[in-house]
Amino acid sequence: MTAFLEVKNLTIGFKAPEPTIDAVSFSLEKGETLAIVGESGSGKTLSCRAILGILPKTAQIRSGQILTNQQGKQVDILTLGERDFRAIRGDCISMIFQEPMRSLSPLHKVGHQVAEVLELHRNCSKQQIKQDVLATFKRVGFPDPERAYAAYPFEMSGGMLQRAMIAMAMIAKPDLLIADEPTTALDVTTQAQILGLIKDLQAETGMAVILVTHDLGVVANMADRVVVMNKGRVMERGCANLVLSTPVHPYTQKLFAAAPVIPETAEFVAPPPHDDLILDMQNISKTFQARSASPMQSATLIKAVCDVNLKLARGKTLAVVGESGSGKSTCARIALGAELPDVGGRVTFCAGTGETPIEVHSLNRADRAAFQKQAQMVFQDPFSSLSPRMQIIDTLTEPLDIHGLDTKAERRNRACEVLELVGLDGSMLRRYPHAFSGGQRQRLSIARALTLDPKLLVCDEPTSALDVSVQDQILDLLEEIRDARGLSYLFISHDLAVVSRIADEVAVMRQGRVVEQAPPCTLFANPKHPYTRALIAAQPEPDINRPIDLNIVALGAGASSTWTEEFRFDGNDIPPLTELEPGHMVRCHG
Repeated sequence: MTAFLEVKNLTIGFKAPEPTIDAVSFSLEKGETLAIVGESGSGKTLSCRAILGILPKTAQIRSGQILTNQQGKQVDILTLGERDFRAIRGDCISMIFQEPMRSLSPLHKVGHQVAEVLELHRNCSKQQIKQDVLATFKRVGFPDPERAYAAYPFEMSGGMLQRAMIAMAMIAKPDLLIADEPTTALDVTTQAQILGLIKDLQAETGMAVILVTHDLGVVANMADRVVVMNKGRVMERGCANLVLSTPVHPYTQKLFAAAPVIPETAEFVAPPPHDDLILDMQNISKTFQARSASPMQSATLIKAVCDVNLKLARGKTLAVVGESGSGKSTCARIALGAELPDVGGRVTFCAGTGETPIEVHSLNRADRAAFQKQAQMVFQDPFSSLSPRMQIIDTLTEPLDIHGLDTKAERRNRACEVLELVGLDGSMLRRYPHAFSGGQRQRLSIARALTLDPKLLVCDEPTSALDVSVQDQILDLLEEIRDARGLSYLFISHDLAVVSRIADEVAVMRQGRVVEQAPPCTLFANPKHPYTRALIAAQPEPDINRPIDLNIVALGAGASSTWTEEFRFDGNDIPPLTELEPGHMVRCHG
């Protein structure tokens, strides 16, 4: 039987004589899921882009074939012209890209961009197209599809933008879906729902899926077969259950060993003492005025954060977890003074033990500059936070230049030092951001935040774009720097396995409120709130025999009005945050 897609000895190079992709081969049947895993820069994405004919202009396909069945005929995609490729893209073959902010036009509404797929490939009325888009938005987890349809990309969080990209790729029900890190920006409950949606579409349409990911838990839950790549070559391939349970190649074994997991049991650890705080957020709320879909409608007020209190002890890590849109990133921006809290909210920062705390939102210009030197942020989307027009040396030395620190030679030496600190080479200083993979750009963002030797680092999903081995290295690095320099972290993440490793205390947020807070050992061993339980149940594990239980996920991640009476949010009747045991706070009625 002929495979639906067959890649034979694909070799791709650039200017260097050595190929970037060297004789890569794999095949895929209808209705099957093939997972391609490997470190950042291993050639996973480049191989998949060749299937869609969207390689960089400087790329050279030196040899190989990409064969696919189109209307009963086997066609070599590499021989197609641009017009034929356009007829295939988005209809027969779709791709979910890794960086939604880069892939979506900032000038057009999200709904119109998704609708364009149907306008190009389907003969439907505008009304029918809009209905299909809204239905797809609902399926991928938008709480308000109409609002999402009328929104611009800059009005959405990273997780919401990723949902829009998934909707765009899936709305035409393609024969082949190439998913390039489709869930890295999503919280685990939404990720579980999206993975379930992909499986449902496969069952309905027989769609084949190529899943490019570094998350071995996702691989265990989705893949029928696995291809492991390293430095442009295939190291190992085979059935998912064999590769995951008994990896043979040393590289595969090393990759799997680095995968983080939530510990099943742990000894009780007391929460960090709050007698020496570097950051104290008191009664923080934030209300945004959302643009209405129609000029005739009044603006909508959105309560992004509701009465949040967070305390970060010096030299410790406070992790904030929750679904996309729960208010995590808003809290991070308020902590750094980038957003003003509503009246009554107060954020204080204390640079050193025994020093007088300063109010972050009451600083003059000079004091704010001094504060910004001591408190830095690692952003979620590295491509948006790095200027495409600046070489890496300029990106890394710019903070030093702004604050008037060091000579030009000392700044260059400092740039080399932080670059090597995050696992990159000093020879990369003259490159531009587009020359790096997604994982490498995330490391550059971390390096830039470290150039000023800050005392507080706010990390907004700092490892979401990293493969497991590099993620392991970055977490080692963050822990080493924290312990050596007394650095403090406000760590925003949706990856509970990462949080369980690095955090001293975890706050779980839902709908702008903290619903549970405790040290990680307590939280993961004895979760009380239904939403916390859903987060833990939705965390994919690299074990093919332990699939995600979507029933538990749906129970806790559903509307708060469906929770049991003890935890239910009912209008303005919000249960208080109650201490059930030392250091374990749960939002529940007593």
